[in-house]
Amino acid sequence: MRGGGGVDGAIHRAGGPAVLADCIRRFPDGLATGDAGWTTAGDMPATWVVHVVGPNRYAGETDRSLLVSCYTRALAVADELGVRTMAFPLVSAGVYGWPKDDAVAAAVDTLRSTPTDVVEARVVAFDEATYRMVAAYLEG
Repeated sequence: MRGGGGVDGAIHRAGGPAVLADCIRRFPDGLATGDAGWTTAGDMPATWVVHVVGPNRYAGETDRSLLVSCYTRALAVADELGVRTMAFPLVSAGVYGWPKDDAVAAAVDTLRSTPTDVVEARVVAFDEATYRMVAAYLEG
């Protein structure tokens, strides 16, 4: 949540310094793995960013429930904010080393099964191969 690599870095680059300032103010000690919290979207065309902390397999965080929790907690935060539309990257499927096939299954299954007031949840793929993987899972 400090603008490092992967999706976090992309969010901070797109949102500008307001996102980092809000992260530091709201979450001075960060968030626990599997948790979610919101900040301003800064320069992005949105009102909020719901941040999650995915499990880092390279650091030994292999409990799948932490990955699932990222999605359930993000939806809970969205419901608190009154959000109706969200976009989700595949949490932990990049620099944190989670296998993409399982990351896709965790995202889609959790977003489909979690009760929420969010009416549209989009899974955003980083590349064409991942997009095809998500599309195939949705069709299967």
